Amino acid sequence: MRHHPDVVMLFAAGFGTRMGELTRNMPKPLLRVSGKTLLDRTLALTEAVSPARTVVNAHYHHQQVVDHLKETSVQVVVEAPDILETGGGLRNALPLLGSGPVFTSNTDAVWRGPNPFQMLQKAWKPEKMDALLLCLPKENAIGHKGKGDFVLSETGQISRGPGVVYSGIQILKTDGLHNISETAFSLNLLWDQMHKRDRLYGLTYPGKWCDVGSPEGITLAEDMLEASDV
Repeated sequence: MRHHPDVVMLFAAGFGTRMGELTRNMPKPLLRVSGKTLLDRTLALTEAVSPARTVVNAHYHHQQVVDHLKETSVQVVVEAPDILETGGGLRNALPLLGSGPVFTSNTDAVWRGPNPFQMLQKAWKPEKMDALLLCLPKENAIGHKGKGDFVLSETGQISRGPGVVYSGIQILKTDGLHNISETAFSLNLLWDQMHKRDRLYGLTYPGKWCDVGSPEGITLAEDMLEASDV
């Protein structure tokens, strides 16, 4: 079995309801920030780790995602008739991803700074980690509202609580997915299993990240990209 990730799963199935009219006839990952789709921005970042395979899930306006990627090597898994959420979606894609650890990423954020996939790749220690989540200090998480998602310890382990913000990118071992009975479920269920075994870890991202979950997030992301400071 692989111990280091060489495949990528991108989540692109959601409804994007916070985007309002912008996603009435288009899936959120195909919205553009500074002329480039959110999905293409994420795919460009994955190139730094030279994945053997990249898989994208799709549900809402899925044919647009399929058409957008038809000239690429990216494989699309269409979730139908129902959306499976992050955990169910990842488990559904395992026949394409294999049994080793995977990179997973949301497709609704914009980055400025070091490549997030490379950072995770360099920090991954499979002998002690079941997951490594890339997180940010709240002051670097542009457009994020809330008190944070995790508390990061001195040893790098994370637990639930107000603190750092989860960026949406991680390395994850997928074995525990088979022990979850639900069909549609969040990866939070898998993280909880890992936390109980003290194998849930986090890594702090030193650059800036913008959540593009709402229309104002597009403007914030474009301003971040144009800013002269990092």
